[in-house]
Amino acid sequence: MKRTGIFIGILICTGMSLFAQKQVGDTTKAIKLEEIIIKANRMPVRLKNNPGSISLVTSEVLSNVPKGIAVEEALRLVPGVRIDNQHDGERVHVSIRGQGILTERGLRGIGVIIDGIPVNDPSGFAPDLYDADWNTVRKVEVLRGPAAGLYGGGGAAGVLNISTYDGGTKPIGGVVSQTLGYNGFSKSLFQLDGAKGDMDYRLSYSRTDGDGYRDHQAFWSNKLYEKINFHPGKKLTITQILSRTDYFQQNPEGLNRGQFDNLLQANPDACPFNEYQKTNRTTIGLLGTYEISKQQDVQLSAFLRSWDYKETSNRCAEYRNYTVPGVSAQYNLHLGTCAIKNHFSVGTDMKWQNINMYKLQSASNPGRVESIDETNVETGLLLANQIISQASFGAYALYKLEVGKFNLMGSLRYDEMDNTLTDKMVGLDSSVTTKDFTKVSGRIGVSYSVSDAATFFADWSQGFMPPSTEELASNPVGYSGFNTHLVPAISNCSEVGLRGYIGDKLSYEVTGFIMNTENDFFRFKQTGRGNQEVFYGNAGNSKRMGIETNVSYKILPNLSVEVAYTYADYKYTSATIDPVYTDQTYVLTTPPVAGQWLPNSPRHQLYGEIVYAINKNFRASVGTEYQSKWAIYTDAKAYNGELDPAIYQNWQDGFNLYHARLTWLWKINGIPGECSISARNFTGAKYMAFTEPDPDGNSYQPGPGREIFGSIRIRF
Repeated sequence: MKRTGIFIGILICTGMSLFAQKQVGDTTKAIKLEEIIIKANRMPVRLKNNPGSISLVTSEVLSNVPKGIAVEEALRLVPGVRIDNQHDGERVHVSIRGQGILTERGLRGIGVIIDGIPVNDPSGFAPDLYDADWNTVRKVEVLRGPAAGLYGGGGAAGVLNISTYDGGTKPIGGVVSQTLGYNGFSKSLFQLDGAKGDMDYRLSYSRTDGDGYRDHQAFWSNKLYEKINFHPGKKLTITQILSRTDYFQQNPEGLNRGQFDNLLQANPDACPFNEYQKTNRTTIGLLGTYEISKQQDVQLSAFLRSWDYKETSNRCAEYRNYTVPGVSAQYNLHLGTCAIKNHFSVGTDMKWQNINMYKLQSASNPGRVESIDETNVETGLLLANQIISQASFGAYALYKLEVGKFNLMGSLRYDEMDNTLTDKMVGLDSSVTTKDFTKVSGRIGVSYSVSDAATFFADWSQGFMPPSTEELASNPVGYSGFNTHLVPAISNCSEVGLRGYIGDKLSYEVTGFIMNTENDFFRFKQTGRGNQEVFYGNAGNSKRMGIETNVSYKILPNLSVEVAYTYADYKYTSATIDPVYTDQTYVLTTPPVAGQWLPNSPRHQLYGEIVYAINKNFRASVGTEYQSKWAIYTDAKAYNGELDPAIYQNWQDGFNLYHARLTWLWKINGIPGECSISARNFTGAKYMAFTEPDPDGNSYQPGPGREIFGSIRIRF
């Protein structure tokens, strides 16, 4: 039954081919850097002249994905980014240039913005990408490298600026699509869109189900997204957004080396304790832009997000209720002549977050009840009952100078973050723990265009990565208060690069960077707290060097190739930290030593894709995905200071996968559509998709074997 969907898709496409008329769109459209405006810098700049490394994921790339639910498919051709999809759904862990690599899940230090509304909480942590329906995304701007000077703690590693489609051009239109495939996968999408007068709108709903490729890995989601753009006058634009996400994901956990005989099995804890995560989230957003004059404009935004979260493990069931409001304001001033242009901006971001959280012992414990009352406290079933309150304030100033072929852009930002935890299970005199952070960060970059084919750029930027909410609340001392040992990680990054394009045939970008980080993080576990509870410490200093390359070349009018390659040399440079962990009763590993590799960081990553337009109606693509071996975790205690420190690390072999896709574009009675058949890992390679840097051995996360998907999409 798991494979029935693909054959249904083949039959649908084959039957409709009798009525095919003509192609819907260009199959190998090239990017023209001169025409593209980038907004991730909080100040519009042409992609060609951007004074720093940046990648653009276009609608053409996004349309060539098998499932339409996974960010690793959407960002496959972006260098410098590593994505770990933990359970074949969208519970992912994302890092850029190794920043945030040690976070257990989510996006730490990466700013995530969907249609102008930030996803990050006040600590800069984005828990997931559930709210992004990749079948409705128009483009993604990926700013690679520290951007704390723009976004504070939510930009220590980079920024994902996600833009969805606006309304259509006629009063009523829409899209219907269905994808079916291996492992019980199904995704249905229905969208209505249109425009009338000074308003355009889009309303989409999608339902996703899947069994997963491992035991105890089923997932489902419901996503509702509504966006309305108002243009009541030439000077005023207002956008209203409503998003609702319901997501459920069983957790099979990682495996240890003794379980490699069956890579599809779940960890022995997963099924008996029914481990899973469940999220129900609603976001309301309002954005406005008002043009005061030709030289001045103002941008305002506000949002309110509320959500419930539940996670079960072999130790406890954790319940969280979130309320997250936020506002932003930015004033822009444009001065100068055609020869010399000056742009100034000042702005502020403010966010608040309130979390009501409690933990109960796992379902396997006798007498467990799912409520908080005095009985729970007396019997010890209630492990934690806390309130976390957070607030962040950021004020920034931006400047851009345009002088002919020369561009300069700089930013300066001040951030203040306040965190308070109230433990409702202890006396009032010791119930409150606070941990606050402040930082001034900067960023400056220049670019010079010799010609369309060659624009040189260089920049220097800082990263400010405070401990996330989850890291602060994971206290190894006990279920009470913050982990007050933690301090922010601070980065300084320098990069140089070259980008350009030649007509509609070639576009490229090559960037080299060096980034030094102080007080980098590490993860550890401790006996008696369950193998899913992870704690965090400052591991010392690290140095990251790398080269990021993306090349798109149109070999023939109907044949194009695109390659993204990353060379990463990420190593610890010292174990000097502030403060130093000394209490070995709860720290089971010592910090890594100089010369050891950061875990889960392959030295080489490559994704290549060839797209061939067979004729006006058919398009075929073949891709390859390669990662070299990587370190898993460190064993600093065994290192004697004389041999290669890399010897005292466990290593995981890399992998090379192959993917293919065949798409048929058609038009019947004026209604366009497409059918596609996709195969991921069509050679059926067995491999580890990624590993978690945990010393207990349950670090290995197997990747899926051969998967085939069929889809049909109709635009009306």
